[in-house]
Amino acid sequence: MFRRILVPTDGSELSNKAVTAAIALARESRASIVALNVQAEYRPPVVAEVPVGDIYSREEYEAGATKVAQKLLADVADRAKSASVEVKSVAQLAPNPWEAIIRVAREEGCDLIFMASHGRRGVVGLLLGSETQKVLTHCKVPVLVYR
Repeated sequence: MFRRILVPTDGSELSNKAVTAAIALARESRASIVALNVQAEYRPPVVAEVPVGDIYSREEYEAGATKVAQKLLADVADRAKSASVEVKSVAQLAPNPWEAIIRVAREEGCDLIFMASHGRRGVVGLLLGSETQKVLTHCKVPVLVYR
């Protein structure tokens, strides 16, 4: 069936449930998973419509984003290893998470993307999250959407 499953996660409740289901599928099909967390690229804070760079630096932002990603991915790795599922963790900084998801799936040779129907974006994507919808629209790799 599937050999390498990409599992994007943002740490939301639904995303965590999708991770659990993806690990179960990987275990049943003897597949490995690639856990992915995509953090937004640095954008200087705006005050009165003018970027302000001295509130925090690009380096400070990226260090914080990397720390968040590592924490989320460590949790996925621990859960996968507990289920005897091989896991690789990938953290990305990208302006568009959906593009990073598709790119990583291609680069890692994944034959399935297993993702939550929506994450932290709330009302923006009530039925399907905007990132999920874009992955479904633009990706050639099969996508399993977990609700």
